[in-house]
Amino acid sequence: MSRDDSYLVKTLAENWRRELEAAQLYQLSADAERDPRRKKILLQLADVEHRHARMWAEKLAEFGVNPDALEAPRVQAGVSGADLVARIEAIEQGNGAWYQSLRHVIDDPSILSIIDQIDRDEAQHEDLDALMDHRRAAERRLNKLWKSERHRQGTSGWVGDAIYGVNDGLGAIFGIIAGVAGYTADTRTILISGFFGALASTLSMGAGAWLATRSENELTETAIRQEREEIEQDPAHEVEELALLYQLKGFTPEESRRIADEIARDPDAMLKTMVLEEFGIHEANQGNPWKSALFGAASTFVGAVIPLIPFFFMSGLPAMLLAAIVSILAHFAVGAAKSLVTVRSWWASGLEMTFVGVLVGAVSYGLGELAARVFGVALGG
Repeated sequence: MSRDDSYLVKTLAENWRRELEAAQLYQLSADAERDPRRKKILLQLADVEHRHARMWAEKLAEFGVNPDALEAPRVQAGVSGADLVARIEAIEQGNGAWYQSLRHVIDDPSILSIIDQIDRDEAQHEDLDALMDHRRAAERRLNKLWKSERHRQGTSGWVGDAIYGVNDGLGAIFGIIAGVAGYTADTRTILISGFFGALASTLSMGAGAWLATRSENELTETAIRQEREEIEQDPAHEVEELALLYQLKGFTPEESRRIADEIARDPDAMLKTMVLEEFGIHEANQGNPWKSALFGAASTFVGAVIPLIPFFFMSGLPAMLLAAIVSILAHFAVGAAKSLVTVRSWWASGLEMTFVGVLVGAVSYGLGELAARVFGVALGG
């Protein structure tokens, strides 16, 4: 195999790997999708990416390379829906930039024909303006799929924020009222303790979500700004760094340098490629701190109020028993709802949360009784 053929084989293998990884991500997202319509769309997109991978596999076979002998990418299961969206968007954008760069370094008509076909497939059902920009077509494609659910990568989507906020509020306040109920039978004391605990949890969650999202955005902006400055101050060094990154993918120094030089011709593409390759982020993936704070705080308050509801209408042991029943059922419901942003089954997630809720309530109640006895003895009661 000649030197040029070796370069082409490595390029074709990278193309095959990228398309197969995209197919696996779409398949994983389809497996976790509950809506039949969107599930069907995701499966169709997975089939398209598999077809692209087969096109590159057939091209590799022309060079005597069996794709089955190559190391296939493996996408780990168990990530949330928001993370899947971010990973799909990242790989689609990366593939778009990758194929555009190949057009400058490969003149094989058959390979360019495959890239043209892939571009047509990716731009299907998009308007003429989107057809001119592979990355924008990919972004609009994802916007169609997730509409109101799609989010810029920051912390997590609002669905995840809401579910985990309800979970935190529910668990914390159920623990508080169980502990206080173990200490005293005074309904008013239990209610007041739970109510102010709910307020504290709500404010804490809102502030925490705001700070976390803002901090992640600042880290992303800092990384992008530093990378931009490095490219402006020492472009040769950054081109060398990018070339080394491609060497790690299996290309020779000469091949890597050639690809890096072509990407560096477009400063914007160079910045996005460096940030993506070096840090695994792109500047579009930023969360809204106020949105995270709003959903985090509101959902926490909703979860925190649930165990308190019986104490507004009842008192004594009946109120505590009803609060326990309501809280345990709510734990199961929240656990089941977590399956919306994970790949676990709803019943397994629900039972797990129920067990945690029962454990928190039992331990808190026991500690409350222990505290009553200790303080009662200490105070001479």
